[in-house]
Amino acid sequence: MSDFLRSYLSVLIFGAAAVGMVGMMLGMGSLLRPTRPQAQKYIAYESGVDPVGTGWSQSQVRYYIFALLFVMFDVEAVFIFPWAVRLEAFGVFGLVEMIIFIVILALGLVYAWRKGVLRWA
Repeated sequence: MSDFLRSYLSVLIFGAAAVGMVGMMLGMGSLLRPTRPQAQKYIAYESGVDPVGTGWSQSQVRYYIFALLFVMFDVEAVFIFPWAVRLEAFGVFGLVEMIIFIVILALGLVYAWRKGVLRWA
């Protein structure tokens, strides 16, 4: 057997061992866990509000908009940290671009604030 195939064989063996260990742990968990079925455990739970009726219920849109704002500012942080590390290499052009980026995000925040999205009451 060539060294090329032997390296793939070792990857296959480690992959099979990993899948086997995960299966074993899930199997042991299903055998050892307590099972106490209760009707209240199977009720749909959405945003801390008890469901009304048995059909589909609509959640409030403000939760989704708040989540989108969180993602937007989380992505901003992902862009700002590497930029701050390499600021000297980018020079004035990089500084101006980041200021424009932050201003656009600030305008989005001001718009959401004025629309009342950030109010929880």
